[in-house]
Amino acid sequence: MSTSWFRVIILILVCDAARAVVKLPGNKTIPAVIMFGDSIVDTGNNNYIETIFKVNYPPYGRDFSGGVPTGRFCNGKVPSDFLVEELGIKEFLPPYLDPSLDTDDLKTGVNFASGGAGFDPLTSELAKVISLSAQIDLFNEYVAKLKVAVGAETTSTILSNSLFVVVAGSNDITNTYFNNPIRRLHYDYSSYTDLLVDSASGFAQELYKLGARRIGVFGIPPIGCLPSQRTLQGGVERNCADNYNELAQLFNAKLSVELNSLNNRLPQARMVYLDVYNSLMEVILNPKKYGFSIANKGCCGTGTIEVAFLCKCPCPDVYNYVFWDSFHPTETTYRILVHQTVKKQISSFL
Repeated sequence: MSTSWFRVIILILVCDAARAVVKLPGNKTIPAVIMFGDSIVDTGNNNYIETIFKVNYPPYGRDFSGGVPTGRFCNGKVPSDFLVEELGIKEFLPPYLDPSLDTDDLKTGVNFASGGAGFDPLTSELAKVISLSAQIDLFNEYVAKLKVAVGAETTSTILSNSLFVVVAGSNDITNTYFNNPIRRLHYDYSSYTDLLVDSASGFAQELYKLGARRIGVFGIPPIGCLPSQRTLQGGVERNCADNYNELAQLFNAKLSVELNSLNNRLPQARMVYLDVYNSLMEVILNPKKYGFSIANKGCCGTGTIEVAFLCKCPCPDVYNYVFWDSFHPTETTYRILVHQTVKKQISSFL
């Protein structure tokens, strides 16, 4: 059997497995998913604000339903979509700012994430996107709308049983810490990760005060191995940038400890650290195992630096690639990662 056919068969098997809907035990239910964060999970909120951090143009969305660019930083679906699909809630998680949202959308979950956002307030300010604190403001607006639609009691039930997910931190390291001398002047690795973890903890506690109980916070992926960081920081051989990965791992370790501490202090809280660092690193180091052949470049252009408006002339066979552009994984990679995460961690929320 040729290598190409073997790769195709492996890819089909992995994708088929990942399409399975997770069965919740007993009478447990997750009625909705509420998403906060950055471009990894933004499903189009940035389309409705004034920022250069938007991708509502081709080739983004090339493999999305109908081939339409929706503002997702990917060739197709992003983790927000796969999460609601895995849980059997709906096919896509709509952006909250979409004016066409209806009551069913509100009842089953919406997305407040904004590409370019971060835990460090300076990150969102520099990118001119919806900060995490502003995402909380939008969430409060959403709750008010939900109460009008279904009543206060049903709203409370939906919130306490829904899955709240936060995905942020990558932009803080890549766009703010290492590119902003002011941050490096005042913070070393330890103190900067403390700042990020304090922000993540405060955000989770704010969600808890507003009625959330099931809260998942993703760790930062191995951002030193993103194609863009390999190009900018990895030398002639484009190796992974160890300093970026070191900062990500330090944050992840502290975040995990902090979420455990919150669980011990807050009644009925089920706050879960979701590891994506090791999952994505495994795919990057062993791409053939997952049906890929290229893990150090993105599908767009040269694959070394292109993202957003620079992402042109995409590759003919995106299924060979772990990354879509120089910063974001492909739809297939996201599908694999979300399936693995949900399969491993869903019981922690129940």
